[in-house]
Amino acid sequence: MNELNQKIAVLVPCYNEESTIKKVVEDFKIYLPNAKIYVFDNNSTDKTSEIAKNAGAIVYFEKRQGKGNVIRTMFERIEADCYILVDGDDTYDASRAKEISEMVLNDNVDMVICDRLSSDYFTENKRPFHNFGNKLVRYSINKIFKSNIKDILTGYRAFSRRFVKTFPITSKNFEIETEMTIHAIFTDMRIENITAKYKDRPSNSVSKLNTFTDGFKVILKMINLFKNYKPLKFFSCLCVFLILLASIFFFPFCLIPYLKTGVVEKIPTLIACGFLVMAALMSFFSGLILDSIMQKEKRESILKVLKETKSFKD
Repeated sequence: MNELNQKIAVLVPCYNEESTIKKVVEDFKIYLPNAKIYVFDNNSTDKTSEIAKNAGAIVYFEKRQGKGNVIRTMFERIEADCYILVDGDDTYDASRAKEISEMVLNDNVDMVICDRLSSDYFTENKRPFHNFGNKLVRYSINKIFKSNIKDILTGYRAFSRRFVKTFPITSKNFEIETEMTIHAIFTDMRIENITAKYKDRPSNSVSKLNTFTDGFKVILKMINLFKNYKPLKFFSCLCVFLILLASIFFFPFCLIPYLKTGVVEKIPTLIACGFLVMAALMSFFSGLILDSIMQKEKRESILKVLKETKSFKD
């Protein structure tokens, strides 16, 4: 299909970005002149929406606070063949927009991840805990899900229509990037990484991301998604932990004294160890049951993706 005949939507979630939103809209108009640019204002108290509209963007409003809520509304309301999601803080390179849209439209890629971490992110970003958090989340996700995602928390991505219309969003805030990445891995969608330059925010722009509060939410979300998407592995790890904990108390305080004297002196410890082992076994079998349910849900999710693809082609 000819790119000129295909609809590209640039989605920009915003909260108090009056100092940068004009440049973001103008940059994407330069590199994607045929795309429609949608700015979703999330209860800004400044002139973000007014400036965006004057710059040529289509402005919508989302009253539910949080980036996850904004993206949920974006995906529900906007119809397109290719979706480009970018933050409104002017930290991402708009010159890659044409290339990533072509990857979706012409190469059947479902998610293009614009990788900041392989470029100059760690030099430009002046927040060391953010750098550490990005490395931690990237390593954990790739280890747990056996993937090769270069940047889990990037706010610059391109999506196919079938990803957008089959993605059940549950996150309300900044955990959304982690959730969409894992969903793409879980449903066996095609993911590609592309290196993109990153620049830190302008001095007159303030980040809305709280290093510790939002970082903690991301880690909790990652653990929760690990439990939901990989229940057998999660509960097997819990099983091993409980057995090791029981062993730490059982051998020195129960078994060894019993072998020496023929008497178990610490009956409460023995009972506690027994409960720990029972909990470990329950955890393992719970993982088996949930894994069977998850495999069924995975098949249904993939079928939903295939149906969306077929209806889109028709």
